[in-house]
Amino acid sequence: MVIYLSYWLNKWSNPECNGVLPPGSMGLPLIGETLQLIVPSYSLDLHPFIKKKAQKYARDNCRHPRPPSSPMSRKYGPIFRTSVAGSPIVVSVDPKFNHYIVKQEGRLVELWYLDSFSKLFEMEGENKTTAIGVCHKYLRNIILNHCGANPLKEKLLPQIEEFVNKTLQTWSSHPLFEMKHAASVMIFDFTAKLLISYDAENSPMKMSEKFTNILGGLMSFPLNIPGTTFHKCLKDQNEALSMLRKILKERINSPKRHYEDLLDQAINDMDKEKFLSEDLIVNVVYGLLFASFESISVALSLTLNLLAEHPAVLQELTDEHEAILKNRESPNSLLTWDEYKSMTFTHQVINEALRLGSVAPGLLRKALKDIEFKGYTIPAGWTIMLVNSAIQLNPNTYKDPLAFNPWRWKNFMPFGGGIRQCAGAEYSKTFLATFLHVLVTKY
Repeated sequence: MVIYLSYWLNKWSNPECNGVLPPGSMGLPLIGETLQLIVPSYSLDLHPFIKKKAQKYARDNCRHPRPPSSPMSRKYGPIFRTSVAGSPIVVSVDPKFNHYIVKQEGRLVELWYLDSFSKLFEMEGENKTTAIGVCHKYLRNIILNHCGANPLKEKLLPQIEEFVNKTLQTWSSHPLFEMKHAASVMIFDFTAKLLISYDAENSPMKMSEKFTNILGGLMSFPLNIPGTTFHKCLKDQNEALSMLRKILKERINSPKRHYEDLLDQAINDMDKEKFLSEDLIVNVVYGLLFASFESISVALSLTLNLLAEHPAVLQELTDEHEAILKNRESPNSLLTWDEYKSMTFTHQVINEALRLGSVAPGLLRKALKDIEFKGYTIPAGWTIMLVNSAIQLNPNTYKDPLAFNPWRWKNFMPFGGGIRQCAGAEYSKTFLATFLHVLVTKY
């Protein structure tokens, strides 16, 4: 037993590799260094675990010999290895390496998620979040058809403004409320109405509550036993999926579909798009609802907090929106698309808040082949975490990077999973800008 345990511990600490592994440690057996990573951070800076490791191994990378013929032999920043939730991971805050990896999607790497995230988005053993090729192209097009620039310009912008008006009126009647939760419910209810014609006011079960409960399990250890956070998260997920599946069944069995929402289009396309199944449609809607309400609510909450701490920014933002009202023939008319596009400073405020407050700790990819970098080898099958916030917080790129300074903003794309622009980027930015317009002009 002692010999076996010694062998097993040694194998865990020193994974097999056809080369030299990046510096680092694998942490405790099975658990790895998960606990250090999931500890909440209350700073806008890099997560303490990642920052400490990056600083430590930056020195090692400086001393490590690199082949002179390597196309990436110049030092741009550190990479290190660790283990999270039982999976070996290479973490990179190296801009050059991160840029290289996102361009290799489909060749050297594929989209990947931590087990706790993947299991929440899989059905019958098939991970729908890694859909690529024809399936991904279809999903992107259907999202743009209902949430892209054209529908926003033609019909959604006034709907968003009216919804925000109604929401802020409700909030103003309460003595206090928790901003992040309230924002999540607001955005979820509107997005659900847009995608599946969900009526939050008359629904017997509040779907937004299930989705907000699921959040607690995304960065938890994927241990599915009663009493754990992940177990409760899976239970809430199953109830949410059951609700969506019930809505889908009712639509399919209905003799006439008249909602003209994303769900209707997906059902109508099932005959010509052979990869579309009921399970896939349910999971697509589930994923879209989750991604939209969480990312926008985090950005909105952070933006309001930063505005409260920076009165000069708030004043210039207010001036921009009051100027929009003054230039109208009718001050009480709803926002137009031209007015939205003219909100130069508003977009700088939003993008600066997004620069400071990345929703995810990093983009995840899985190595399909052994990857060579600066004399190190990342084995096939390993996960790679690309910490892009390290670029956004780099003092060589942004002077005083932790300061909220919208005036310095330029050429920054806060949305997207690598080289691919997020299909919901315009929808998210429009919602944020419209909310700020109503807030600073009426409250």
